[in-house]
Amino acid sequence: MRLYSSPTTPFGRIATVMMMECGLEDRVQVIAASGTPLDPGTMPLAQNPLGKIPALELGDGRAIYDSRVICRYFDDLSGSGLYPRGDALWDTLTLEATAHGIADAAVLMAYEVRLRPEDLRFGAWVEGQWQKVSRALDAIESQWIGLLQGPMTTAHIAVGAALSYLDFRHDLRGWRSTRPQLAAWEAGFATRPAMHSTRPAG
Repeated sequence: MRLYSSPTTPFGRIATVMMMECGLEDRVQVIAASGTPLDPGTMPLAQNPLGKIPALELGDGRAIYDSRVICRYFDDLSGSGLYPRGDALWDTLTLEATAHGIADAAVLMAYEVRLRPEDLRFGAWVEGQWQKVSRALDAIESQWIGLLQGPMTTAHIAVGAALSYLDFRHDLRGWRSTRPQLAAWEAGFATRPAMHSTRPAG
């Protein structure tokens, strides 16, 4: 299998960490890909017509995407059990979706600065995206911290990658300042080998 990804995308990192946590490194070749909405660059367009990563090319020629689909596939393939059964599944999937929403908004904020000409940047829109992030972080701090302190699930990986991306692209926002429980959790989770070895840099 081939996993098209980049170390700087939170979504690609989620899939890569899941691959490692499921013990599938020997079965998956990670292929570097990069691009933007303005220029697809080396994005795997044949594997994902949306021109996004991650995309996973299977051994039979099929390809699947996005990161949540790939994570589910890796878990099913390995039998790792990172998706709980029963009612706990819905809490896990909701927290996973919350983390993806944080990452979505944070990526859009980064694109506004990196891709849009300075005289066309929309500051109020950027702040609107940050408000989404801030509300979601507050919800995790107040409502979801118990799940994060419980057994490992796919939601742990998604939250860990989203928080790390905030540090990577938006560190001046200081998300930790009013969320001590989440900050403490992230500091511990970041030491897991799969998280530490995939930490974005540059």
